[in-house]
Amino acid sequence: MASNIGMMDSAYFVGRNEILTWINNRLQLNLSRIEEAASGAVQCQMIDMTYPGAVPMHKVNFDAKSEYDMIQNYKVLQEVFNKLKIDKHIEVNRLVKGRPLDNLEFLQWLKRYCDSVNGGIMNENYDPVERRLKGGKERNSKGSLKSSKSLQANNLHNLASGDAAGINKNTVSKQGKTGVAAASSEVRALSKEIADLKLSVDLLEKERDFYFAKLRDIEILCQSTKVENHPMAVAIKKILYAADAKESALEEAREFISQSVNNGETEKANEEETD
Repeated sequence: MASNIGMMDSAYFVGRNEILTWINNRLQLNLSRIEEAASGAVQCQMIDMTYPGAVPMHKVNFDAKSEYDMIQNYKVLQEVFNKLKIDKHIEVNRLVKGRPLDNLEFLQWLKRYCDSVNGGIMNENYDPVERRLKGGKERNSKGSLKSSKSLQANNLHNLASGDAAGINKNTVSKQGKTGVAAASSEVRALSKEIADLKLSVDLLEKERDFYFAKLRDIEILCQSTKVENHPMAVAIKKILYAADAKESALEEAREFISQSVNNGETEKANEEETD
């Protein structure tokens, strides 16, 4: 099923507001931006709701902020995909960057897949909040022993280094002022970089919408009654409806046109011989 969802599938025309509403209603969350689902935790729980108990929720971190923690969530998701034989490769390196377009496309695919399994009907027996809380408790209980040992080690280290800290207090104070100035400059540079990236994302989204609109116009034209059975229209639809991983779509379309032309020439020659 997953490999049959091509880029011209209606799934990829679902807007971000509809996707956010779907997530919030199903999982009882309050997301306002697509990027807030970049950690992979939402996707894990959507699959857990579709296949109850299939995802080890104690391994899913809903508080993931760093790329490392997000990658761990996607590893869990990919393992579940493999277990359920869901033929979908997750572009982890792109998703953890929090880019709206990449995350929107993955969530559009996910909604299409989940709807194809459960018919778009919410599992009323599934309590998303309780499932998250239970998973979080299990994860925290396993990490508590490690945290306790780490705290003891830190306390010993602090006691041992207390005298040295007192001696270096004045030096640290001077370095702190320099560090604040450097940090402020870095914040300004990062803010500018973020603004530039947002502008780039907006431009990319406009370009994407532009080309999708063009493809949709071509699709409507090829579906019109007068030309829908024309070899060229059929060949174009073969390319439009090809699955993501199907690289031979162009060759198939060319071969279809070539065969149609040859058949037409043969029919024409037969008609001339008959006359």
